[in-house]
Amino acid sequence: MAEPAPRQKLPRSILVLGFVSLFMDISSEMVHALLPVFLVTVLGASTVTIGIIEGIGQATASISKLFSGWLSDRLGARKALTVIGYSLGALSKPLFAMAPTTSWVLFARFSDRMGKGIRGAPRDALIADLIPPEIRGGAYGLRQSLDTVGAFVGPLLAMALMVAYANDFRLVFWLAAIPGAIAVAILVFGVNEPAQRRVEAAPRFPLRRKELGALGGLFWGVVGVGTVLTLARFSEAFLILRAEDKGLPLALIPMVFIVMNIVYAASAYPFGAQSDKVDKRVILAGGFGVLILSDIALAVATDIWAVMAGVVLWGLHMGMTQGLLATLVAETAPASSRGTAFGIFHLITGLALLAASLIAGVLWEWIGPSATFFGGAAFTTVGLIGMLVLGRRRK
Repeated sequence: MAEPAPRQKLPRSILVLGFVSLFMDISSEMVHALLPVFLVTVLGASTVTIGIIEGIGQATASISKLFSGWLSDRLGARKALTVIGYSLGALSKPLFAMAPTTSWVLFARFSDRMGKGIRGAPRDALIADLIPPEIRGGAYGLRQSLDTVGAFVGPLLAMALMVAYANDFRLVFWLAAIPGAIAVAILVFGVNEPAQRRVEAAPRFPLRRKELGALGGLFWGVVGVGTVLTLARFSEAFLILRAEDKGLPLALIPMVFIVMNIVYAASAYPFGAQSDKVDKRVILAGGFGVLILSDIALAVATDIWAVMAGVVLWGLHMGMTQGLLATLVAETAPASSRGTAFGIFHLITGLALLAASLIAGVLWEWIGPSATFFGGAAFTTVGLIGMLVLGRRRK
């Protein structure tokens, strides 16, 4: 019998992109973990102002991802746009440190989220260009794992610096620029883009029905699954509210994100690598199931330990699904339109997250915290059934 072919190793550029994400996330989370408190206590902003700043930031990121993804298809070179996006993110950090007013913070947040939007779709498409299809799951899982490591290292570092330097917000924001600059330098010198691609088949902009239809039914099926999952997975801010509701001291509130992201980081790569060996629908369905369990645990929680169990399950479902959805976008979209496909996917799921968070807030306010999580569990169950039925028919 012939020996099985050895598993291919991930290219060095994939690991480098992972560390780029790690350092930039450290930089961003050092600021984001403190920004709401900075706005209220230092600049005297209202909660309405904070909501406006965050809303504009998230909308900017979602919309710019679509355009940057399409542009990377037309130019045939994705690294340049990725560098521009990460550079904007790094340059925004000193703006937070110097901000004398909330308007200045709004501009800094806009620049930061614009950078995130510009780099997101081209970077994800670049990974697909660098990696053969049979190990794409592991590649996206590894990048997601390293990105998530930064998501909990950043808040930890911010807390430590606040203790060490007597709650000097501006100093922490200045120091946040350092890992951002490291991320840009690693990207510029450590990633080699594949040879120039043919761009004749790239879609035109603005996108018309013909261009959208050319992406294919399989791609739109992935968008549908991702949208349903995002509608069921509202903002993680509600995890913090649930933990506070069950008695977690304010000083320990960051532990919610830290625990969730540790589980997320530890699980994303193993599940991504496993998805290269088995039917991806099995892992995706498992992710839906874990989210249902998480919502139920959070809905019925009577103490902080039960809440943290739900948080752990939440992080596990993220590790099972987020890298896998990126892999499926790369696999189902035409090679000439991958950047556009990632832009569309991020735009639609971003809008779905805003809608889900609004619904979750209404349920919390009108009925109670348990209703928010029971509603999430119900929506996830409907999405899981729909995914399994449509998957069976498509097969």
